[in-house]
Amino acid sequence: MLHSLWRSPSHSLSLILALILSLPLAACAATGSATPTAPAPKASTTTTPTPAVSAKPATLRLATTTSTYDTGLLDYILPIFEKANNCKVDVVAVGTGQAIEIGRKGDADVLLVHARAQEDQFVADGFARQRFDVMYNDFVLVGPKEDPAGARGLPLARDAFKLIMDRQAIFVSRGDKSGTNTKELSIWSSIGVTPTKSFMWYNAIGQGMGDTLIFSNEQGAYTLSDRGTWLAMKDKLPNLTIIVGGNNLAENKDKALLNEYGVMAINPDKYPTVNFDLAMTFVNWLTSPETQKLIASFGVDKYGQPLFYASASK
Repeated sequence: MLHSLWRSPSHSLSLILALILSLPLAACAATGSATPTAPAPKASTTTTPTPAVSAKPATLRLATTTSTYDTGLLDYILPIFEKANNCKVDVVAVGTGQAIEIGRKGDADVLLVHARAQEDQFVADGFARQRFDVMYNDFVLVGPKEDPAGARGLPLARDAFKLIMDRQAIFVSRGDKSGTNTKELSIWSSIGVTPTKSFMWYNAIGQGMGDTLIFSNEQGAYTLSDRGTWLAMKDKLPNLTIIVGGNNLAENKDKALLNEYGVMAINPDKYPTVNFDLAMTFVNWLTSPETQKLIASFGVDKYGQPLFYASASK
């Protein structure tokens, strides 16, 4: 009995020691059997390409005459230039005198005008480096079909102007310092006349060619027009007809009525902010053989004759 009691405590102690020794092994086993945590995925280093954005179109400021606008020539050719050069042409269509003044202020990049003396002076004053021939047409004297001055068929405009003055037939002047107005005043000057407000039959209205023709049609008056605008608008002018100049340029016997157009890029030495490079691109394009062919063909299908004749190659 005593022997049994001795062995029981010893046996219990052995069990306790065994349990104590087994704990580290169990902990190690538990640690070894745990599911490892997957490493966090690394951020992708691949860059998503940015969609290409088209360059913003450049702007070319063109100051030009009303005749290039009223005839539809600009609507015909400018979209081709804009598409080829990813640009937008902002057009101001006014009289040549006003267009040149815009250029003198640096408010345009390029001019397309038709008053040679003013253009040459513009270059001489340093506002453009060079003038380039582009095209030409001619002027015609138009007036009422009844022709109260009796001037129809005269070969020279100055002789018709003298009859208009002598008979005090109504005459409408653009009065806007345009190329057409400049030509008209030169014809009056050739017969020793300087029109003034005292001439009750003479009306200077300060308008473009289209509006001047419409007013003349309404008033039964004579006026000087470039042939291109006349051809483009004559269907809207039932009361008017050509008095001097014939039905086409070949029939015009008055060589003083030739009407030449030139193009000039504004000199960046005067105005550094002008878009000179684009302006010269326009000048070179306008005077290129391809564009000259477009100009020479414009209006032929509708009027049986061109509204302008190409001259850059001359």
